[in-house]
Amino acid sequence: MTRRFQSTIDFIRSLYQTTEFIPLHEPRFTGNEKAYLLDCIDSTFVSSVGQYVDRFEIEMAKFTGAKYAVATVNGTAALHIALKMASVAQDDEVITQSLSFVATCNAISYCGARPVFVDVDRDTLGMSPQSLAAFLDENAVRTESGSRNKTTGRKIGAVVPMHTFGHPCRIDEIAAICNEYGIPLIEDAAESLGSYYHGKHTGTFGKLAAFSFNGNKTITTGGGGMIITDDESLAKHAKHITTTAKIPHSYEFIHDEIGYNYRLPNINAALGCAQMETLPRLLESKRQIALAYAGFFEQAGVEFVIEPEHAKANYWLNVLVLEDRSARDQFLKELNEAGVMSRPIWRLMNELEMFRECQCADLSNAKWLEERVVNIPSSARVQ
Repeated sequence: MTRRFQSTIDFIRSLYQTTEFIPLHEPRFTGNEKAYLLDCIDSTFVSSVGQYVDRFEIEMAKFTGAKYAVATVNGTAALHIALKMASVAQDDEVITQSLSFVATCNAISYCGARPVFVDVDRDTLGMSPQSLAAFLDENAVRTESGSRNKTTGRKIGAVVPMHTFGHPCRIDEIAAICNEYGIPLIEDAAESLGSYYHGKHTGTFGKLAAFSFNGNKTITTGGGGMIITDDESLAKHAKHITTTAKIPHSYEFIHDEIGYNYRLPNINAALGCAQMETLPRLLESKRQIALAYAGFFEQAGVEFVIEPEHAKANYWLNVLVLEDRSARDQFLKELNEAGVMSRPIWRLMNELEMFRECQCADLSNAKWLEERVVNIPSSARVQ
C-alpha cells in the first residue's frame, strides 16, 4: 500500500527506535516512583493527608515561582476551585478560547457560569489578545466592581486563556487587558508545566492558575492537579474547601461552608514527588525530540509549530499544521493504521451541543486550525 506520509512514519519509528505501537504520550517512571509509593503504603497515609502531599505542593510552588500551591484530584477540579476563588458565580460569564479541551468549559459550567468564546492566534494556538481586546471594546462596560457584558447584562467573572499543548500564549498582553477592564485572569496551565514566557513560568501571570498531572501529561500522578497563586488568603481558602471545608479538630466533624472532596491523595502525591525529581530530564528530552521533528518537517515542507517569540515551551505535545482538512484526515488515517498514534486537535467548544448558544467573537483562526492541526508522538526518551 502506498502511503503519502510513509516518510513521516519511518522518521517517527527511527526517532523512538521501535517497530511496535507508538503512543501519543506515555509516562516515564525512571526515578524514585516505586520507592516513594512503597514508603507511602508503609506509612498507611494513602489518602488526602500525608507528607507527600505537602512536599508536592512545596516543590510545585518552588518550580513555578509561585508563592503557594494547592494539590487537587485533577486539573479540572483545580480550575473549578480557581474560578471559585476568583468569585466566579452563577450566571457570570467567563471569556475563554473555543480551541481548548472540554475541561476548561466544564469547570466554568460547574460554577454555573457561561463560557464566552474569543479567537486564538495561529502561531501560539492560544487566546488572541487582539480578539479579546476587540470583544471587550465592543461588548464590555467597566463598573466599580469590574466589567459587565452590555449585550447580555451579565458580569464578566474571569478571563481564562489556555497555554495550548504547552506553548505559552501572549499572556502578558492578556494580563494587561484584564487589568484595564478589572477582570480576574485565571490561567489554564494544564498542559504547560515547564513552559515560560519572558522568563516567567506559565501560571504566574494571573490571579490563580490550574495545572494537570493526568497520565498523559509531562509528569503524572495518575490523576491530579494543582492550583498556584501568590495570594495567601486564596491559597488557604482553596485548601480549606477542597478538604470538604472541615474545620480542623481532633474528633469533631464541623464544616463551615459548602466544600469539595478534591484533595489529592498522598499516594498520588508520592508519585508526583518522584516525577518532579526527573522533570528537568524529561523536559530536555522533549526539547530534543521537538528539535528533531522541526528539522525533519522543515525539509519535508510541513509546518511544525515551534515555541512563540519570547517563550520557552515544554513541547508537551508536538504539533503539525497540514494544508487542509483532507490532508489532515489522510495523515491521521495513515499514521494510526501504521501503529503510530496521532490525533486531531479538539472540536471547537462552540460546536459542541452544550455550548452552541454561547456568545462568540469571530473565530476564524480557531476554525482554520481545527481543520489542519494534528498531534504526533511526543513521549520523552528517558530510560
